[in-house]
Amino acid sequence: MKNFEISVLDLAPVKQDKSINDTFQDSLSLANYAENLDYKRFWLAEHHNMESIASSATSVLIGFIANGTKKIRVGSGGIMLPNHSSLVIAEQFGTLESLFPGRIDLGLGRAPGTDGLTAQALGRNPAIINEQFPRQILELQKYFSKENSNAMVRAIPGEGLDIPLYILGSSTDSAWLAAELGLPYAFAGHFAPEQMEMAFNIYREHFEPSRQLAQPYILACVNGIAAETSGEAHKMSTTLFQAFINIVRNDRKPFAPPVDDMDDIWSPMEKSMVLQKLRYTFIGNQSEIEEQLKSFQQKFNVDELMINSHIYDHQKRLESYHIFRNAKNSIFKASY
Repeated sequence: MKNFEISVLDLAPVKQDKSINDTFQDSLSLANYAENLDYKRFWLAEHHNMESIASSATSVLIGFIANGTKKIRVGSGGIMLPNHSSLVIAEQFGTLESLFPGRIDLGLGRAPGTDGLTAQALGRNPAIINEQFPRQILELQKYFSKENSNAMVRAIPGEGLDIPLYILGSSTDSAWLAAELGLPYAFAGHFAPEQMEMAFNIYREHFEPSRQLAQPYILACVNGIAAETSGEAHKMSTTLFQAFINIVRNDRKPFAPPVDDMDDIWSPMEKSMVLQKLRYTFIGNQSEIEEQLKSFQQKFNVDELMINSHIYDHQKRLESYHIFRNAKNSIFKASY
């Protein structure tokens, strides 16, 4: 079992009775805390038209987080590229990399990050997405290259900057693309676990080395909820369960505080659906988290684990990330 990096995925969760500004301040607080714990990177995800998630202007929020931290890598997990012009994203991330050299990541996804009606408002054309997404990635690589300096259309800032690209996926489609382009691959195991193992196998078996990457690099995103006691962790996890019930019911309201009994909220069918989607959710005290991390890594052998944590109480959320850091260090006998 090889060692692995750990990182943070933040959806800028909006909680009941809290403002959007509160959300952003909590995200910055978490980024500072993660930086002090030596987490590798802090990513934010693009979503739209959701009262529960405030990271719609992802590039702007990345700048806010990067400006309030010193060394942790900050990036997108991801930018939903078909929602945007490739040139605009090149310029935005070129600006970010110029402001915060050596600290910016550009994770790219093809999904809309929203519902169908909002996707139309974003100007997406679903008929050409599968063709458009790979083409846009190649456009980004061109805009970031030094060789583009003689082109009629240039990304300034952006041109000549070393901004690592990551391909995001929740199915096997992006695994093939990441392998073909020789880019690192990040899988959304925190909400779409069904094809994760197959996607990793495809990516490893078909990977072609590139200028950015000589060998496969796999990043898996999972849900993580840790506390001093197992009972406390399981109660805290009911905020996550309620959030997924809201998705099932097409209800985008802000995140709710934990409850004593989820059976008062979900039906047996909803429970089955939610637990299936949250298969890779690590819940427990430190020793339980250690065992879950070991089991996961023995099966998937990833290079990096990115933890998404829907915990209502901000201080407990910070403590959860501390427990994950301690658990990971304990596995590999590191001291912190």
